[in-house]
Amino acid sequence: MKTVSSSHLGYPRIGEKREWKKTLEAFWSSAISEEEFFSDMKSYRLHSLKKQQQKDIDYIPVNDFSLYDHVLDTAAMFGVVPERFDYEGGKVPLSTYFSMARGSDRAHACEMTKWFDTNYHYIVPEIGHKQPELVENKPLDAFLEAKKELDIQGKPVVLGPFTFLKLSKGYDEKNFEKILDQLVPLYIQLLQELETAGASLVQMDEPILVTDISTEEMALFSKVYEKIAGSLRTVDLMLQTYFEAVTHYKELIKLPVKGIGLDFVSGLEENLRSIQTYGFPEDKLLGLGIIDGRNIWKSTLEDALNMIKQLQKHVSYDRLLLQSSSSLLHVPVSLKHETKLPPIVKEALAFSDEKLDELTLLRDAIIRPDIEHIQAIVLHDQSSNELLRSEWRVKQHPVSLKSSRSSSFVERNKLQRDKWKLPLLPTTTIGSFPQTKEMRKARAKWRKGELSNEVYEALIQEEIKQWIDYQEEIGLDVFVHGEFERNDMVEFFGEKLAGFTFSQNGWVQSYGSRCVKPPIIFGNVSFVEPMTVKETLYAQSLTQKPVKGMLTGPVTILNWSFVRNDISRKEAAFQIAEALLKEVQSLEKAGITMIQVDEPALREGLPLKSSKHNDYLKWAVEAFRTSTSEVADSTQIHTHMCYSEFDEIIESISDMDADVISIETSRSHAELISTFEETVYDKGIGLGVYDIHSPRIPDEKEMVSIIERALSVLPPSLFWINPDCGLKTRSVDEAKNALVNMVKAAHQVRSAAVAAK
Repeated sequence: MKTVSSSHLGYPRIGEKREWKKTLEAFWSSAISEEEFFSDMKSYRLHSLKKQQQKDIDYIPVNDFSLYDHVLDTAAMFGVVPERFDYEGGKVPLSTYFSMARGSDRAHACEMTKWFDTNYHYIVPEIGHKQPELVENKPLDAFLEAKKELDIQGKPVVLGPFTFLKLSKGYDEKNFEKILDQLVPLYIQLLQELETAGASLVQMDEPILVTDISTEEMALFSKVYEKIAGSLRTVDLMLQTYFEAVTHYKELIKLPVKGIGLDFVSGLEENLRSIQTYGFPEDKLLGLGIIDGRNIWKSTLEDALNMIKQLQKHVSYDRLLLQSSSSLLHVPVSLKHETKLPPIVKEALAFSDEKLDELTLLRDAIIRPDIEHIQAIVLHDQSSNELLRSEWRVKQHPVSLKSSRSSSFVERNKLQRDKWKLPLLPTTTIGSFPQTKEMRKARAKWRKGELSNEVYEALIQEEIKQWIDYQEEIGLDVFVHGEFERNDMVEFFGEKLAGFTFSQNGWVQSYGSRCVKPPIIFGNVSFVEPMTVKETLYAQSLTQKPVKGMLTGPVTILNWSFVRNDISRKEAAFQIAEALLKEVQSLEKAGITMIQVDEPALREGLPLKSSKHNDYLKWAVEAFRTSTSEVADSTQIHTHMCYSEFDEIIESISDMDADVISIETSRSHAELISTFEETVYDKGIGLGVYDIHSPRIPDEKEMVSIIERALSVLPPSLFWINPDCGLKTRSVDEAKNALVNMVKAAHQVRSAAVAAK
């Protein structure tokens, strides 16, 4: 009989109905004790493991659960805590752990940025002067818990030393190897303790191997793993990669590890070509990442089986580990709660639990290919996928659409200055204001039909008026309506455009307790009717100050949706762009001529290989310009972007040709400022002056310092002052107090600049 095993790379931590999120927020608000918090988290962790056990997965990952973020967990495990948190050594206290993630009254939070090219955010470790040490063996604790509580021989998941250090900050390339040398003995200690406890296979995550690491870096990587593997006797290492094809395949397969995990979804062509060209070692396991860990569509199991058969020339069945292509952290938990999806769509979907079923089914189909029920499932999946494909008809991008403004920025800027007559260093916000529990409850009742349209709209207008009045009171220069009618910046638009559908409980973690429910693009996208005009016009009727129209851009809607995996992402982006253009024109026609089209996820979609950057950036920028170009020169187009390394794409940002861009930078302000010391940016720009992801409220002095630092490299005539991002997740008091300090800081710097002239 053929033998083949199944595994996966990690399970969602949020729970089927976001129980994890609710417990986190209850603890932060002091509604539950620390003891209750740990008890609840343990119950969620064990429940998830038990489900995986019941689905007959051969190698169940442990230590994939986290109280906030797995990279932060790794930093805390090694005592990598910045000095500002007054950490004195030993196991990192829970209060310090959460302060690193969220900030506190005494210290600002660590930087947060995107996990490779996903919409998950990790906390960036800060390497300081204190040498790392193993203060808590988290993988060991997880392994022992699974063994004791459920009799599961788990596969511990460990973020590898090379990736951990590459994702950190606080060092330069000159001392990279020195710090790595400090970390390696700690990893050896960690693994030897797992070995003593009886672990047999450890998943070492090194996704950095799919990026453009140099030949010299790969040689150093090999040296590290030769040292680690050489120190172990009975525990085997599964070197795991994901999100792309590996860069140095020939060197990788020479490493003294038991197995190598490759992504056969995102990195299919390159990884397959590498195996066909160079073979695969006879003494190693191949972790075949064949079930998509980042999208929600069912696998075509017949194609997967054919792929496995192709690989038999190089890898025997007994050396195959059938896996997800990445952690299932990036997809929702279970389809079982979905009762309202169109049948044609639901039949074609697989969330985390269903993906585990697919892995088991694939394994069983190889072991017993004659089993009738397996053959029936394969045929059924084929027919459901074919039926779904009939919903998509490729549309040509109309050549009549403009993808550039009529005039240059200099010409437009003069017209816009004359029109708006804004002061030097104008102040604004990014878009959303806090959504109270009362507002969320009202929306839930309205969706259930328990609240009439008239009552719901009156509540929205009441919120808009309160915040318009507050913006008047504190002296902001450009207003927003607050987005009280919106559940999510992507979901809101998806609900109003053709071609989208929505799950009831398809939540995924974005950062911390922040979860999002991505729309599902299953058919052609098109404009139906105006989506934002009514609320924006109402807000504008309450003030003489300009109120920005607020839209989410085409690339962000694309990147933050679950998109059909059998269509071109570029094609989908242009369909969304054409639909959004009609909304921009509707706003302009209604008299709203300052319009913000946010693209926080444009950088997020940048491919991990530099050789693929230009193609993506070309169509991503063109999609944005398609959605914003057919407007009058006096109409001012704003956009907004989130945490990213912008120095790589600053030219593309300029090519977007927005009149004003705001960039989320407060946690990494100095790094971005250095970009503008070397690169001239000649359009309107606002660098976020405070971090909205933290409850901490910076004072006026701190914001003045940030503004002045930015003005050392950017012209005051083009500089805007704004928070890092929307204020939806903050409390009313946090938002108001921080905005007051921001306006005061702006007035102080403005007065000094005017006096200096």
